[in-house]
Amino acid sequence: MTLPNDAMAQLFAAQPANDLPDVPNFNVCPTTQIHTVSSEDGRRRLAPMRWGFIPHWYDTPAGGPLLINARAETIAEKPAFQAACRARRCLIPASGFYEWTKDEEGGRDPWYIKPKDAAPLAFAGIWQDWGKEGETLRTCAIVTIAANTSISAIHHRMPVILSAQDWPLWLGEQGKGAALLMQPAPENLLMFHRVDRAVNSNRAVGAALIEPITT
Repeated sequence: MTLPNDAMAQLFAAQPANDLPDVPNFNVCPTTQIHTVSSEDGRRRLAPMRWGFIPHWYDTPAGGPLLINARAETIAEKPAFQAACRARRCLIPASGFYEWTKDEEGGRDPWYIKPKDAAPLAFAGIWQDWGKEGETLRTCAIVTIAANTSISAIHHRMPVILSAQDWPLWLGEQGKGAALLMQPAPENLLMFHRVDRAVNSNRAVGAALIEPITT
């Protein structure tokens, strides 16, 4: 995410929390705090959540599989996600995202995927509060869908990307029907390029991570 926090709050018409993650961040990793937009009583809030949804039955945050994504096709049936997809939906702002292909030796080659118009993206998300013994974590997952034709050249899945006109419905501000929003992005929305394998490390930082490399 490269958009400044104040600009992000303005874009989503949301009240910003005081403890938002630092930006820019060119390597957002699972289990870290990420930007989210949620709505309660018609008031939007830009606040951090842990990327990695924790179901209420986990004894510890690591008490089961790490749930960073929720498949749109099964989200309404999965016990971990059922309640959240009905009542706890959020937006997850992003400037772009990474996916990986494998080379002939099995090495992981990263690709950076971003909007052609450089506008910020809003992923569909769900969230869940988890707490044990006085510890409370607000956690989230990104909703994914089968990739559109262009992205399928890299990966078979992609985040559900919501246009601004659909934010109110996904956030529960306009009644029911949010399930219909879980569709692949339009073919002309995104572009992508190879980036250095440095981003394969969760310790890597800096704008060079999203710069194109020649292959």
